[in-house]
Amino acid sequence: MTVLRTERLVLRDWTDAPTDLARLYDIYSRTEITRWLAASGLPLTDPAQAAERVRIWRDRHADHGGRYGTWAIEVRESGVVAGTLILKPLPGADGETPTENIEIGWHLHPDSWGHGYATEAARAVLAREFAAGAPEVYAVISPGNEPSMAVCRRLGMTHLGRRTEWYGGEELETFAVAAPS
Repeated sequence: MTVLRTERLVLRDWTDAPTDLARLYDIYSRTEITRWLAASGLPLTDPAQAAERVRIWRDRHADHGGRYGTWAIEVRESGVVAGTLILKPLPGADGETPTENIEIGWHLHPDSWGHGYATEAARAVLAREFAAGAPEVYAVISPGNEPSMAVCRRLGMTHLGRRTEWYGGEELETFAVAAPS
């Protein structure tokens, strides 16, 4: 299902199509991606795990009515999936229970770095989330992940320093942006 379109991108659900599963595996089996992520079960070590990852994401967002998700960022011109855009309630200090704080995040394949895809996709999803009534959205970044912090700055997010109230108390660089007034 297509969630959103921008000038260059389509944000859509990840599917069980062989091309989606191969690309998902290619992204999430790479340590240059997964070393920054707090998700369990990463990096993927077997291509068969990609289908399980899609199922986990579908189940996680099944009750969100399409508002939140873990979406493929597809480049309109080529049809290639550049990566993933996430919008979801941040998990609390226990690492699981959702909070009222909303997180945006992105994971792009290295061949899609440096094209502005993360910023473009995130801008569109932020606009949609603010139109839905969210007062503020956070990005939480592993310390040292300078490229993701640069995306936060391009999005106009304010750096709040390192915080530990989400993802089981892991210390994360925290950025926030408030809804336009």
